[in-house]
Amino acid sequence: MSLRINDVAPNFTTDSTAGEITLHDWIGDSYAILFSHPRDFTPVCTTEFGAVACLVPEFAKRNTKVMGVSVDNVEDHNKWKRDIEAFSGSPADFPIIDDTSLQVSKLYNMLPAEAYLPDGRTPADSATVRTVFIIGPDKKIRLTLSYPMSVGRNFAEILRVLDAIQLTDGKPLATPADWTPGQDVIVGLALNDEQAKEKFGEVDIKLPYLRFVKAPN
Repeated sequence: MSLRINDVAPNFTTDSTAGEITLHDWIGDSYAILFSHPRDFTPVCTTEFGAVACLVPEFAKRNTKVMGVSVDNVEDHNKWKRDIEAFSGSPADFPIIDDTSLQVSKLYNMLPAEAYLPDGRTPADSATVRTVFIIGPDKKIRLTLSYPMSVGRNFAEILRVLDAIQLTDGKPLATPADWTPGQDVIVGLALNDEQAKEKFGEVDIKLPYLRFVKAPN
């Protein structure tokens, strides 16, 4: 069965460049981002890990931990981290887990249950291990975003979505198309106009069901 938004993220325990990790314990009361890759020492993935390495301080400001998932072992990950730092200028100071068993790739429906790693494999053998997951402190999946191997991920978009998720989490608010931090947000239909005004201040009514307010701090 496919994972859906608001499903509990499947828990797992596995080895990583930061030692043994159990996902739910590692997340704690933070948000978390898992970003998965079909193999170490591949060109697009190296640029992506480099982008994350540079953004670690931005994720930390948002109480968000990041974890790389790659279908290789910890020894290879540690060697690859040197390339990532050489390319990006920032150390990859976040866990990269060993998924040579395909445990996580299968738990997260990126590979079928019968998948295996053949001798002499190439990245194409695990090409579908290319999904980003944002997970909340409640351990529920808030976003899934899958990319083909030939397309580098847009981490500015991932940061934008993370900001939107955190802004609206547990509030009767939503963000409109192309929203960026600082712009107005949409009031949920659970509130009538008076309730919206009382809770958020001035309400800009575009349509009876489309009402904007200033984003709360």
